[in-house]
Amino acid sequence: MTSPNGPRTGRPPTYAPRGVVATSHHLASSAGLRALSRGGSAVDAAIAANAVLCVAYPHMAGLGGDGFWLIHDPRQGGVQALNASGGAAALASREYYAERGHRDRIPSRGPLAALTVPGAVDGWHQVQARHGRLPWAELFEDAILLARGGVPVGRSLADWLVQDRDLLREHVAAGRIFLPGGQIARAGEKLVQEDLARSFELLAREGARGAFYEGELAERLCAGVEAGGSPLRPADFANFQAEWTQPVSTTYRGKTVYEFPPNTQGFVALQLLNLLEGYDVRAWGDGSADYYHHIAEAVKLAFADRDHWLTDPKFLDIPLERLTSKAYADERRTLISSMEARDMASAEPGERGPHAARRRSPEGDTCAFCAVDEDGLAVSVIQSIYHDFGSLAVGGDTGILLQNRGSFFSLDPEHPNTLESGKRTFHTLIPAMMFDGSDFEMAFGTMGGEGQPQTHVALLTRLIDFGYDVQQAIEAPRWLMGRTWGTASQDLSLEGRIGDEVARELLRRGQPVKMLTDWNDNMGHAQAIRRTRHGFLEGGADPRGDGSAAGY
Repeated sequence: MTSPNGPRTGRPPTYAPRGVVATSHHLASSAGLRALSRGGSAVDAAIAANAVLCVAYPHMAGLGGDGFWLIHDPRQGGVQALNASGGAAALASREYYAERGHRDRIPSRGPLAALTVPGAVDGWHQVQARHGRLPWAELFEDAILLARGGVPVGRSLADWLVQDRDLLREHVAAGRIFLPGGQIARAGEKLVQEDLARSFELLAREGARGAFYEGELAERLCAGVEAGGSPLRPADFANFQAEWTQPVSTTYRGKTVYEFPPNTQGFVALQLLNLLEGYDVRAWGDGSADYYHHIAEAVKLAFADRDHWLTDPKFLDIPLERLTSKAYADERRTLISSMEARDMASAEPGERGPHAARRRSPEGDTCAFCAVDEDGLAVSVIQSIYHDFGSLAVGGDTGILLQNRGSFFSLDPEHPNTLESGKRTFHTLIPAMMFDGSDFEMAFGTMGGEGQPQTHVALLTRLIDFGYDVQQAIEAPRWLMGRTWGTASQDLSLEGRIGDEVARELLRRGQPVKMLTDWNDNMGHAQAIRRTRHGFLEGGADPRGDGSAAGY
C-alpha cells in the first residue's frame, strides 16, 4: 500500500498488467521487455537483460562472472534456487600461490586473480532449459547488436572509467577495450566491443556447453590467462555445472522472505529481520535516529556470525538452522543497547566453529535484476564479476573479462574461507523474494557488497512497516554499516538526505557516522517488482544507477 506521507523524490513506480522487467541499465530492461513481448518467459527476459548488462555494464557484469537465481513457478509453488558460482580451479591451492610469491593474500587483479570458473553462462543454460520459451539464439540478439554497433556509455560506466583509468592502463588488454586510443569515454559516447560480439555469436550458435564450457571459448579463455599465472584450465570449465539448491527463509510481520543460502550471505538478511521483528519499528519512525541506530547494531552482530561461518557449505558444516532461528535472534537482541553503539570490531559471533575466524570484509560490484511474466513466473537474479572490471584479465581475443571472485579466498589454512581446489568462495550476492502466505508478492535485489543485506532490510521495513510503494522504498535515504568500495573503514555511512539532527544523535550514541552525497553509488542499485493487491505488477528501479523498470 502506498503511504500518502511517504517520500516521493523521483519517478513513480511502473505499473503493468502482464509483465515487468527491472534492471540497473535501461537498455537491459528494454531487451528483457522485448523478450516478454515476443512470448518469452521471465527467465528468457532475464537472460536477454543480463546479456545486455554484459555489454552496457561491463564494469559490473560479464560472461566471465558468476550468477545466482531465485525462481518462482506458480505451477510448482515455492521457490527454486540455482547456484551458478564456480569453484576454484583444480590447480588452485595455497601452495600454488606460495610458489608464485603470494603467501599472505591472493592478488586482486591480473591473471592470478582469475582462479574460479565463471558460472553465469551455465546458469543461463540451466534455467532456460527448465523455464525458457524462446529459442536460445534469440536471447542474445540485442547484446550482439550493441557490442558490435556500439553501446552508449552510461553514467555509471563513465564514472568507473575515470576512477579505474590507471588500472585500465596498467592492464593493457582491458585498456584496449575500455580506453580505446587511451581516451576515457564520456557519458553518451560509443563503446564498441567487437571481440565480445563474436563471443556472443559463438555462444548463441553453439550453446553454453558447446561454446563456453566444452568448446572454443573455454580453450581461448584459459590460453589467454595461463601465461600470466592463472590456474584455470579447460578441464575446469568442462567439469563445472551450476547446482540447484534450496533457499533459506524466515518470516517478518507475517510475510515470508526467501534468501540465497551459503556460499552467499543471504542468512545475514534473515538474521537482521529476525532481530528487528522484536522491536516496534513503526514507532521509531522511518529515518529516525532510533531506526538507523538499531539496524546498525543488528548489522554488527549479524556480520560477526557471517565472517565466522560463511564459505562453501560442502567444506564446512554451517549451523544455518540455528543462525536463522527466532530463538537465536531473541538471544542476540539482548546484546543491543538502544543508546550506546558497540565498536564493530568488538562484535563476536554467537555460535563458534572449530576454526579461527579472521575478519575480512568483501567488496565488489554487481548487477541485480528481476522479471515477472504474465503467467506469474518470477525471477530475481544477481550477476557479478566481483571488483569493478573483475580481474582486469581478458581471456585472449574473446573480449571477456574474467572475474576475480577467487581473490577473496584466504591463504590462511585456519580460516573458514581458506582456498581449496573445487571450493566456492564466500559470496555477497543475494537475490531475494517475498511471499504473502503461499502467494508470490515481490522479487527484489541490489548490488553493493556489504550493503546488500542492509538494503534488503531497508526495502522491507519501508514497504511493510511504513507502507511505501516499491519506488519510494528504493529511493528513500539509505545507510551502509561497514566498508565501502575501495576503503577498509567501519563507518556508518549515511546519504546526505538524512538530516543533521539524526546524524548528530547517532554520533552522540557512539556511531561512527560519515556523511556522503545525497544519492550515493556506495548504497548500491536496487530493483524490485511487486504484485499489488489489485493484481498489477509494480516495478521500481534505483535512480542511483542507470536503470529502469519497463512493463506492458
